[in-house]
Amino acid sequence: MTTTDSATTAILDQPTRLAQLEARNVSAWFGDHKVLDRVSLLMPAGKVTALIGPSGCGKSTFLRILNRMHELVPTASLAGEVLIDDRDIYDASLRITDARRQIGMVFQKPNPFPAMSIQDNVTAGLLLTGVKADRATKEQLLEECLTKAGLWTEVKDRLRQPGGGLSGGQQQRLCIARSLAVSPRILLMDEPCSALDPTSTRRIEQTIKELASEVTVVIVTHNMQQAARVSDQCAFFLAEAGTPGAIIEHGPTNLMFDSPQDQRTFDYVNGRFG
Repeated sequence: MTTTDSATTAILDQPTRLAQLEARNVSAWFGDHKVLDRVSLLMPAGKVTALIGPSGCGKSTFLRILNRMHELVPTASLAGEVLIDDRDIYDASLRITDARRQIGMVFQKPNPFPAMSIQDNVTAGLLLTGVKADRATKEQLLEECLTKAGLWTEVKDRLRQPGGGLSGGQQQRLCIARSLAVSPRILLMDEPCSALDPTSTRRIEQTIKELASEVTVVIVTHNMQQAARVSDQCAFFLAEAGTPGAIIEHGPTNLMFDSPQDQRTFDYVNGRFG
């Protein structure tokens, strides 16, 4: 078996070991403007962690730091560590492509390759990560990923049609399937339902809950009901009076909503500001 064949077999046949993600004392800047201050958070393996808080408190910046996207901004800088099972993803010995293969990302606005077919959208990640696969392997991977994303039954008869022709909710699920194709250990989601109708939102939420047994999920959401429905734990971010964003409180979702320790958390989850 060739190295490429071995890599493909690993993608398809071996269960992905669930990964714990941990941020330690993460601070972030855009130029001289500090946007996050010493954020530490443990995101347990096989659980859904929701990042909540008002706009401008650094949630999305923090999420992008977890995927090494923050460093793509020319003026951006950061301090601290982001660990997958105790290995820092910012370690100079770890290539950025290797880090991102372990940590997938789904954005607020669905971003399939519009002119590319549904099936090619899903398998595009193999090409980007340098993994070659034969036709049968791709077909198996395609069905598995679309099934996990809750989309297979809706598109199985039109896999060669453009991904851009799907509805908004279907496009978002296609993006989830594309992320899953390279077997990430962690999936980051930045307000994945904010532009979707209620029916599509329910389907995405169902997908998130089903995926948690196979991949660690971190989701940014402004929808408190959604956070309560899909997450196992929450982290409440807040930036007050021009100060950088920081975590005010974090813990199991039921406790964060029913008996938070900080009055600001109580006020936010009950809609008194934000």
